[in-house]
Amino acid sequence: MVSLFLADLFESHRAHLLSVAYRLTGSVGDAEDAVQESWLRMAGVHQSEIEDLRAWLTAVVGRICLDHLRSAAVRREAYVGQWLPEPIVSAAVPSRTPDPLDVVVRNQDSRMAAMVVLDALTPQQRVALVLHDGLSVPFDEIAEILGVTADAARQLAVRARATAARAPEPVDDEVHDAAVRRFLAALATGDVAAVAATLHPDATFTADAGGTTKTALDVVVGAEKIARLALGLWRAHERDQVLELGFAVVNGQTGLVLTDPNSPFGRPVRVLGFVVKDQKIWATYDFANVLKLSGARLR
Repeated sequence: MVSLFLADLFESHRAHLLSVAYRLTGSVGDAEDAVQESWLRMAGVHQSEIEDLRAWLTAVVGRICLDHLRSAAVRREAYVGQWLPEPIVSAAVPSRTPDPLDVVVRNQDSRMAAMVVLDALTPQQRVALVLHDGLSVPFDEIAEILGVTADAARQLAVRARATAARAPEPVDDEVHDAAVRRFLAALATGDVAAVAATLHPDATFTADAGGTTKTALDVVVGAEKIARLALGLWRAHERDQVLELGFAVVNGQTGLVLTDPNSPFGRPVRVLGFVVKDQKIWATYDFANVLKLSGARLR
């Protein structure tokens, strides 16, 4: 039986472990499962065998998440349309009730742009990068988790680092918020040029619907194309008036959420996350598959 003291000690590491697991898997559900599994494994180990509980749990979570990543790769092959990591969504007005997920997105490494780049890595590259660059885990320990040599683990991190460098640096929250609000105000005008002016010249729009919509969009590139697409979605929303549109916090920064007012649970049915660069919308991530919204905590 795990002592009450050890249980309390584990809880003190829960937010850290959840952050690690989320960055490793890109899935809120998988991250929560990995943390719970680490607790069960700890319960089966004698306390004297653990010198540094935080380090031990981090390594255990790394191994569990590696298995999750391999399973996700199989699921991804059969997935319809674009694949995005699951967002962490919270109300624009912070809740008084603390949630471990709130701690996860305080870290800039969990911003949506960074998570999308991590999703482009192989499972081994992702584990090497997150554990070494994010948590300073030595390469010999990472090698043991991955079942490779320390040199191989180091090379995996080097290659992953080169890919991760493609993500733009996150801007201040105020700059991000202002860019999203300008975009929304431009949509209300119904003018394509006005909307395009709020978008970065290299803007992209990625929709993750998982086959739940009539069409599976490729990634849309270019300010004018995205402006026309966004206006089409905006007009459909205004015409149907079925869902309520509001602000939310998506992976730590301002996004938009569509909710069904008739739902007793207040769960979103669609979420839009944004990345801002040069004070304009550089990337838009449209989460239209409700199965990808398990990390929404709006109440």
